[in-house]
Amino acid sequence: MSLHPTLQPYADAWTHSIEAISELLQPLAEAEWNRRTPCPGWSVRDVVSHVIGLDCEMLGDPRPIHTLPRDLFHVTNDHQRYMEMQVDVRRHHTAPEMTSELEYVIIRRNRQLRNDSRDPGTKVRGPLGTELTLEESMRRHAFDVWVHEQDLRTALGRPGNLDSPGAHVARDVLLGELPRVVAEDAQAPRSSAVVFDVHGPIEFLRTIRVDIQGRGTLETAPALGPAATLTLDWETYVRLACGRVTPESVTDRLKTEGDPELTAAILRNFTVTK
Repeated sequence: MSLHPTLQPYADAWTHSIEAISELLQPLAEAEWNRRTPCPGWSVRDVVSHVIGLDCEMLGDPRPIHTLPRDLFHVTNDHQRYMEMQVDVRRHHTAPEMTSELEYVIIRRNRQLRNDSRDPGTKVRGPLGTELTLEESMRRHAFDVWVHEQDLRTALGRPGNLDSPGAHVARDVLLGELPRVVAEDAQAPRSSAVVFDVHGPIEFLRTIRVDIQGRGTLETAPALGPAATLTLDWETYVRLACGRVTPESVTDRLKTEGDPELTAAILRNFTVTK
C-alpha cells in the first residue's frame, strides 16, 4: 500500500514544512513561545497548537470539548471559532508538552501517509463539517502548514524556505484564487486584463483576463495594454494574500500601474485566507 502519485507532492510539502517547524522549536526558551506572530491574535505557541490540531484532524482524532473564553477579540466568525478551539485548549501547555505532542503527531501522520492507499477523489470531512476530496484536503493542508511555518520564521527572526516544496504548493493555491479576487471581488471591467509580476525566490508573470460576461481566467500569456499591473516580491505577495500585512504597510515593496481605483480594489480584496 502506498500514497497515490497525485498526492505525493502534498505529502512531501507537508513533511518538509512540519520538520522545519520542529527544528525551529527545539532551541526555544519558554518565553519565546509567547512571541507574537503575523497571524492575527496568535503567539508562537498558538500557531504550533493550530498546526498540531490540523494534523490531529487529518488523523481523524475527536475534536476537544472546550468552551472558548469571551474575550478573544480576534475571533469574529464561525470558521475562526472552529480553528480557535484546538489553540485555546493548549494555551497553558509548557514548551516540553508542546514539542512532545508535535513529535508524536508527526510520527502518527507519517505512518498514516505511508499506509494510505485511498484515491485522490475520496470524499473526506473538512472544517465545520464540510466535505471535500482527499486531494484538495491534502493540498490545503500542505499550504496551511507552510504558511504557518512562515509565521513562525517571521516571529523568531529565522527567514527561510520561501522556495521550498510547500512554497510551490502555496503559489498554486494562491494563484487559483486570483480570478475571483480580480473579476468578482474587485469588479474589474469586462474585457480587461490585470497582470501580476512577482519576483524573488519564486517568480511568475500571470494575467487575469475578464471576459464579456465578467468571468476571470488565469493565463500565463502576458497582456498588451492591461488595465492594471501589480509588481511585488514573492514574500510580500504571500503576506498580503494571507492577511499578514496591509497594503498600506508594504507600499515600498509594491509597484502598481494603470487604473488606480482598480488596483486599490484588488489590494482591498487580496486576502484570500479566512
